[in-house]
Amino acid sequence: MMSRILLFGFLFLFFGRNALTAQHLSPYFDAHEYSDMLKLSARQRDTPWTHLKGPVPEGYELAYRSEEMGLLNRWDFWINRSKGVGVISIRGTNGTASSWMENFYAGMVSTKGTLQLNDSTTFTYKLAEDNKAYVHAGWLLGLASMAPDIINKINHYYYQEGIHEFIIFGHSQGGAIAFLLRSYLHYYEGMPNNIVFKTYCSAPPKPGNLYYSYDFDYITRNGWALRVVNARDWVAEVPFSVQTSRDFNTVNPFANIKKVFKKQKFPVSTVLGYMYGRLDRPARRASRRFQRMLGKKAYTRVRKTLPEYKRPVFVNSHNYMPAGTPVILYPVKGYDEHFHFDGKNIFLHHSLDAYRWLLEHIYLTGNP
Repeated sequence: MMSRILLFGFLFLFFGRNALTAQHLSPYFDAHEYSDMLKLSARQRDTPWTHLKGPVPEGYELAYRSEEMGLLNRWDFWINRSKGVGVISIRGTNGTASSWMENFYAGMVSTKGTLQLNDSTTFTYKLAEDNKAYVHAGWLLGLASMAPDIINKINHYYYQEGIHEFIIFGHSQGGAIAFLLRSYLHYYEGMPNNIVFKTYCSAPPKPGNLYYSYDFDYITRNGWALRVVNARDWVAEVPFSVQTSRDFNTVNPFANIKKVFKKQKFPVSTVLGYMYGRLDRPARRASRRFQRMLGKKAYTRVRKTLPEYKRPVFVNSHNYMPAGTPVILYPVKGYDEHFHFDGKNIFLHHSLDAYRWLLEHIYLTGNP
């Protein structure tokens, strides 16, 4: 008997509590798990068009609610002790001008660098390996305001309570920030290597460019990050995206296209150069215009709320792409009758109600 006690004690000290606990989270989409996340998110009252109510999912308790930070960002920490799972639930747009400005502040910035949030606070971050990976400036600012607080809570529940499995969840703006948070935690130095993160980005807009999406999908490969989208929801289609010849990989047929044209005989060389310029220049002008209006101009508005925040370096790209393993909630029979657009409610198909209805009819109760 004594030998068994000593062996158990040795295993506990050598491997830690987590080694003796079976992993609960598994990859890929779990409809019941996602349903629980929607119910937790609804309790944040994160958008004025949210009407979904109901009891807290069984086993979950609210352990922490942050103060509003940055451009009125906020997050909750829920815990399910019976499963040994913590939930980081990020609030979406809350209807205020500052919160909306975070969405419109859509200039692209590098996935590596430092933000000067105020005179005494900087945020150093890495969200991807590729130097050509760029993300949305506003949602990066949202991440920067909350990340230190989130890291502190992860460390507390990992070291003090042995929680080593976490779900990252966000709906709408919260889903966009959830992308960036998952990337940040992957590259954050000092994160215990046996922590398991599963991510649900619900109704998310596009978080960054193609090379950010490649990186995100690689680090969360095999089903550990889901992008759940209602096929009627327009929010998943923004921000505006413009692809130019500069947005391609370094090795591409457009890199030295002008030299190729010059090798052609006159007047073929002149005609080809003219035609290519007519196609390429408008896209480049549009990209610069988006960066100027949604980056530099929007920054002046952001600074009215955060006067000490220093303008980041905007990149010359606006090629937004979706990320994450897609889970499409396709409008099945009865949906359009139940969610009939009256010409006014542009967020009808973006609501938690709509996502919940589709989830129940497609996955939980069967197609009507």
